[in-house]
Amino acid sequence: QLQLVESGGGLVQPGGSLRLSCTASRSTLTYYAIGWFRQAPGKEREGVSCISSYGGSTKYADSVKGRFTISRDNAKNTVYLQMNSLKPEDTAVYYCAAAAVLVGTLNSYEYAYWGQGTQVTVSS
Repeated sequence: QLQLVESGGGLVQPGGSLRLSCTASRSTLTYYAIGWFRQAPGKEREGVSCISSYGGSTKYADSVKGRFTISRDNAKNTVYLQMNSLKPEDTAVYYCAAAAVLVGTLNSYEYAYWGQGTQVTVSS
């Protein structure tokens, strides 16, 4: 059973930055595509970004293109989401998820393993 743990959330002012991390404590993430999703209160969960198992393919939601960057360091068994130029509408609980495929999409149904989430709040 793959267990994912997110970290790095917090409170940041508009225009600020945060870096989220996703790691697995007992298993390797190497063979999984990893996605980041978010869910704001009263809204459906949406795909933010994903990265292939080998790191060569990435996808972004239109709402975060040019501001967020996904990356992975398989040696550290960690996937990152660098979030810059944050806006109040980025406020949500952010989840990382893993799919046993080489290249994933932003569709949540493809991902079998999920972390507990980390809160990101963008507010002045």
